Amino acid sequence: MRSRFRVFDAILKKISKGQNQMNAYDLIVIGAGPGGYIAAIRGSELGLKTAIVEKDSLGGVCLNVGCIPSKSLLKNAELVRTLRKESETFGIRASGLSFDYAAAVDRSRKVSKRLNQGVAFLMKKNKIDVYNGKASFTDPKHVRVSLNSGEEEFLEAADFIIATGTVPTELKGMEFDGERILNYRQAILQTKLPNSVVIIGGGAIGVEFATIWSAYGSAVTVVEMQPNLLPNEDPEAGRELERSFKKQEIDVKTGTRLKSIDKVPDGVMIHLINEKGESEVSAQQVLIAVGFRPNPAELNLEAAGVKTTERGWIDCDPFGKTAADHIYAVGDITGKILLAHSAMTMGRIAAEQIGGLITEPLNLDLVPHCTFSFPQVASFGLTEASADARKIKIKAGKSAFLANGKALGMNENEGWIKLICDATDHRILGATMIGAEVCELLPELTLAATKQLTAEDILMNIHAHPTLSEGIAEAAGNLLI
Repeated sequence: MRSRFRVFDAILKKISKGQNQMNAYDLIVIGAGPGGYIAAIRGSELGLKTAIVEKDSLGGVCLNVGCIPSKSLLKNAELVRTLRKESETFGIRASGLSFDYAAAVDRSRKVSKRLNQGVAFLMKKNKIDVYNGKASFTDPKHVRVSLNSGEEEFLEAADFIIATGTVPTELKGMEFDGERILNYRQAILQTKLPNSVVIIGGGAIGVEFATIWSAYGSAVTVVEMQPNLLPNEDPEAGRELERSFKKQEIDVKTGTRLKSIDKVPDGVMIHLINEKGESEVSAQQVLIAVGFRPNPAELNLEAAGVKTTERGWIDCDPFGKTAADHIYAVGDITGKILLAHSAMTMGRIAAEQIGGLITEPLNLDLVPHCTFSFPQVASFGLTEASADARKIKIKAGKSAFLANGKALGMNENEGWIKLICDATDHRILGATMIGAEVCELLPELTLAATKQLTAEDILMNIHAHPTLSEGIAEAAGNLLI
């Protein structure tokens, strides 16, 4: 009899837990990439009881299989390129030198692991509950979390922030297999260096992988359907990068479309087409880097009252607020700008909105863009073309690294700095740079634009000698002539 009662009591407790023990929060963040974990931390700092849901690893794509491990590999590639092609220039003579690509990949994984552990520490430090699993809205205030352990949790919150990011675009009939047809995730994790590879897409991901693999000796071909590499940058920078790539024996085919891919016994046969006709390129592997699509992650957004665009991006205002007033979207899932640092800023803004602070929306013109190819390309704000499209009268000034003492000392004298300013009051409106370490030069210029400083202000600022940053002052001076 007692046994019966114990069983009955257990059933009642289970039912009671399902009905009454739902975990409640002020803020739930879905997605623990840069935008998500920054939003969660900021929410906690503002006194909000916060939880974060992530189906994969804390830190998201950027930290685990994107910008962080790729920069580690690029550092390895820089050293390899210097030793393979410039050792005599620097007076370095070594025999029996070898390069272990698998070791480079292993180092990149250790870097990512360390930062992943750092994010986990920040979650614990800020008393943020972490749920490892997939979240799906059941109604505007509740989500079901299918935990990776196989169990389920039901959560409720006053406010939500969606930061689920994107996934690589897959081409019909050319699906990723992880062996011969790769996406960026598969490419960055593989430990075997391809003997030959064709990269479809000349954007940031494509040119960075071209830089890495060619430095190690792979035969690399980059195919871009637009007239220039890095089609979202100043065309002059794209053309300069193409010239540099050809010096590095990277084959570049711009204005060329991918027609199809055939798998053959020893790799792939890529069929291309351009204004001159059709052609074929064979390789061991092909990397498809043609962009991204939104990752709703089976969120059941309809149940939450969240609307999306025709292309599937979450529709939101400049502060991240969606059609549901208590739900925000940040980062890549909005389709506004697909960069980790913009996602971080959007995450902070959304959390501060929820926390009741007065904030300013993200100014897309002030977001820095960095491509860590060799040479690097860095930019923000207006180009000559975009200024013309907006009917803004501008002045442009350039300086070349060919005459920069620090660049010459580094044996990195390719490239230039171009500044854009308002034609009337000379306020800094944009910049494009190509050359060694130019991504490190952006903060001075974006700060100048934020504070509405002028080319005269840049020129009067004392730049240390010899530094690459002297080129900024020189470009400002040339602009004022």
